[in-house]
Amino acid sequence: MDRRTFLKLMAGASALAVSSCAGHASSSKAPRITQKPAAGLPAQVFAAGVEKNPSEEAIKRAVCESAEAATDFSWLSYGDAVFIKPVLNSGYPYPSTTSPIAIAAMVELLKKKGAGRVIVGDMSGIEHVKLSPDGLKGSSRRLMEKSGMAEAVLASGAELHFFEEAGWDAFYEDAPTAGENWNGPLMMPNILKEVDHIVLMPRCGRHVLAGSTLGLKAAVGYWRTDTRLEYHHHASSFHEKTAEANTARTLLKKQRLVLTAADRILTTFGPDKGYVLQPEAGLVIASTSIVAHDMVSLAWLLENRRNLPESEKNGFLDTSKLVARYANRYVVTMLGGLGKAVLSEALIKNDIESIFDDRILNHAYLVFGGVPEVIIRDAGSPVPEKMKKRLCEMTVFQG
Repeated sequence: MDRRTFLKLMAGASALAVSSCAGHASSSKAPRITQKPAAGLPAQVFAAGVEKNPSEEAIKRAVCESAEAATDFSWLSYGDAVFIKPVLNSGYPYPSTTSPIAIAAMVELLKKKGAGRVIVGDMSGIEHVKLSPDGLKGSSRRLMEKSGMAEAVLASGAELHFFEEAGWDAFYEDAPTAGENWNGPLMMPNILKEVDHIVLMPRCGRHVLAGSTLGLKAAVGYWRTDTRLEYHHHASSFHEKTAEANTARTLLKKQRLVLTAADRILTTFGPDKGYVLQPEAGLVIASTSIVAHDMVSLAWLLENRRNLPESEKNGFLDTSKLVARYANRYVVTMLGGLGKAVLSEALIKNDIESIFDDRILNHAYLVFGGVPEVIIRDAGSPVPEKMKKRLCEMTVFQG
């Protein structure tokens, strides 16, 4: 959602406010904390450093270094099919969407390791694509072409796949294996049944609703419109449902690696637009643990938000809880109509000053068995020691 869209949203916000807040007073309560998370097992996160404005070769090298450090690829047998799940919320270029260069590097690496079919696909956000039982509006394919991702995928020898193109019935029921905030099933795309493995490739960015959009948040791209409607409509548990969705049977069984190119960071607003910051030294982050990956990725986002120009700090659209609340109702309107928006719960956006303020991660610790003891290691191209020390400090759980 951009600023023009937001102005349209606010033009109709007063009517929604009168009806919805009166009928759902309980939804404005503080975030629910069901229990204090326990310390979990050690989890390694590998980081490869890249200089500012890195060459394509440098990014590809860093992707390969971090991936090969994070996993030995023993899970990959010759001829296996691998699905790469990027983030294609819109048609905007990286870092609003996943780095095309990083995806190409991963495709090439998987092929080198013996993969057969490598498939790259997603379904974009409701602002751009809407699938319904009666038809389809918009095209993730066109958005991927616009972002530059499609050209990189095809040039590297992978296939493109867009969930909406197969129609409403090309989804199956899955379910979280932990948590209790979802009422209905997770409607997941059938292509996941056809592949042996999943590699998740998110981006590092801010999100107007969730606070951040990292690996755990990327699960939304799998879901059919009805699942997305429940997610946004029952908004008081929006963050908790994000974490729980990543315990879906398919993801637990098939997801092998999470890798983010983060030499550019979308540091404000998001998920489509915001201030793009390029640090003097960038990172490629990889782990087999999505929770540990997101702890480091969020720390990296927060650290770079400290370096925002004064003109970009504390922007109303970026920090306002009111913006998040009405933006979510706007999304519900697009997903299910005005009636659903009027009756939807209020989304509560909390400030994230440290990674332990984040509701998505805090719930992930519970449903994934504890707060990982994050161990950050160099993956070939070294990360500046001061930077690595800072990220280590930011991800230490005090218990």
